[in-house]
Amino acid sequence: MATREKRLAQFDGNGAPPADLPVEVLCEDHSGTYQLPFACRLVEGRWHNHESGGPVEANVIAWRMPRVKQTNVA
Repeated sequence: MATREKRLAQFDGNGAPPADLPVEVLCEDHSGTYQLPFACRLVEGRWHNHESGGPVEANVIAWRMPRVKQTNVA
């Protein structure tokens, strides 16, 4: 399992993300840190699921620009 410090180092967003831009977020609870499986956006100081618009009911501790997913081509 990745340590909290290692996970935080992977999420390099500083300050607030650009307005209405979908980003990846790192959250934390009593069990540790985890990345949400969907993009989020910060709207008026509150995190929301980018697709559904619903509020994120988690403690967001860091964000980063979406990473490009690589596909294997044979």
